[in-house]
Amino acid sequence: MPASLEVSGLAFAYPDGHQALFGVDFTVGRGERVALLGPNGAGKTTLVLHLNGILTGGAGTVTVAGLPVGKTHMAEIRRRVGIVFQDPDDQLFMPTVREDVAFGPAAAGLRGPELEARVHKALGQVGMAEFADRPPHHLSFGQRRRVAVATVLAMEPEILVLDEPSSNLDPASRRELADILRSLDVTVLMVTHDLPYALELCPRALILSDGVIAADGPTGELLSDGDLMGAHRLELPFGFDPKTVRVTS
Repeated sequence: MPASLEVSGLAFAYPDGHQALFGVDFTVGRGERVALLGPNGAGKTTLVLHLNGILTGGAGTVTVAGLPVGKTHMAEIRRRVGIVFQDPDDQLFMPTVREDVAFGPAAAGLRGPELEARVHKALGQVGMAEFADRPPHHLSFGQRRRVAVATVLAMEPEILVLDEPSSNLDPASRRELADILRSLDVTVLMVTHDLPYALELCPRALILSDGVIAADGPTGELLSDGDLMGAHRLELPFGFDPKTVRVTS
């Protein structure tokens, strides 16, 4: 079976001439959980926006489960690559949780019992089924983030792309979300500055710096390399030593 994601020679410059990517190459296998790390301005957002065709026109290729990202397959690519935004309020806009989770599949043509089953399954995956008829703005921030994940899971994606998933979460909500992400049978690409969370959830990490992949390897090994971290403006929290952390997959 083809890899979930293949990026080859991806380069991109914005209309003002700013070159954000200079030739990015990596592959993510099916079912992998991979952290995308890097300082601000490294090109992480630009890269993510290429994964479902929001940005195009540069050099190189992006392939999702064997399908090249381009106009021919755009609808299917956007179903297969689900992006969960950093702020769930950017993603939730319907009167109830149920309607928010149903929106994407309904727009794709799903109706009746099949649509209801899809919504029920997605909410169950994130532990929010009992909140289906609640207005999203009545939920806690952590609950809204889980509903935002459900809106993407309802499309049955190949790849779940998470933008800073742990931001603004209290410790219990961080743990709950981590448990959910471990339970999902989906490829995960997690963009984060939260290095301990990356170590906890992602066996592999990529460091994107100055528009290229500067390192690709086991997350613990990369975070333990002080010279590598310093060269790319990555810093661990005070007192955190990745060598002492026992990580379970």
